[in-house]
Amino acid sequence: MSTSPVRVGRGFSILVGGVRSGKSDLAVRLGEKFDGEVVFAATAEPLDDDMADRITRHQHDRPADWELIEAPLLDAGTIAAVDAQALLIIDCITLLASNLIFAKKTNAQIETHMSVLGHALVSRTAPTIVISNEVGLGVHPETDLGRRYQGVLGRANKSLAARAETTLFVSAGKVVPLQQLDVGW
Repeated sequence: MSTSPVRVGRGFSILVGGVRSGKSDLAVRLGEKFDGEVVFAATAEPLDDDMADRITRHQHDRPADWELIEAPLLDAGTIAAVDAQALLIIDCITLLASNLIFAKKTNAQIETHMSVLGHALVSRTAPTIVISNEVGLGVHPETDLGRRYQGVLGRANKSLAARAETTLFVSAGKVVPLQQLDVGW
């Protein structure tokens, strides 16, 4: 079976998909192919043993020479400070949204945060790869917090994907390009 190579442009690309669908693996593979410096911005914090184990696995899966920025509340200023020629990989918007909720930000503040972040991502001249989970394909959350989180992340993904040059849906390690829908009459 022949496969075509996955390509991202010089601009901002987003990889969206389910938990453990292969998004981070794909980002690492793309980063390894980049001819230049790679900066990895991590939004995860080791708040429990499971997350600490996942962080450790992700660290072992990526090259040790990549610059690491630990940014649980990743913002536009952090993006602007990254070398303009470096590939930036952000893993992930999923945890950024959660971190902002637990930092007691309102939905409106989070939407503004994501909008400003999206503007900073589009402003970069080097490639940027952003990873996020698609939580809208699962069950309807039982709790108010779960429903709030699903809504916040869904709006963040939609906002960022609207600005991205490339949006790829990752499932079971396979990739499907997504495109903007033209609903003009």
